[in-house]
Amino acid sequence: MKASDRPNPPLRAVRTEAKCPVCGKPADEKYRPFCTKRCADIDLGRWLKESYRVPTDEAPDEQGESPTSPGSSGQDR
Repeated sequence: MKASDRPNPPLRAVRTEAKCPVCGKPADEKYRPFCTKRCADIDLGRWLKESYRVPTDEAPDEQGESPTSPGSSGQDR
């Protein structure tokens, strides 16, 4: 029997110890994926201050207009 005729064994997932995304210490089950409440709060603060951004292909709106039709104030009269 050739090696190519044998079925491939199923792949097994390898578990690695989760690390805190803020400081790199091992994650605590209570605060997963963080190690402490402090690191979880730091991450929340970064989201609230908009430090994290999702990249897009859209150009930013330079004039601060709402996404309504041109010439429209966006309000019904």
